Amino acid sequence: NTLVKVCRHTAEQAEQCSLIVHYNGKCTVKTGEYNDLEPQCTQLLEAGLSAEIV
Repeated sequence: NTLVKVCRHTAEQAEQCSLIVHYNGKCTVKTGEYNDLEPQCTQLLEAGLSAEIV
């Protein structure tokens, strides 16, 4: 639900990301400009998820 809300993923995209994280430990969730990603990263962290911009 958090990926749908914060990153504007479809339910299917969010489910696929969760499966990738489950099996691989991490997943690229979003790409783009730093200024666009920073507030989304903050929201993911506040929701208790691990997130970083690389």
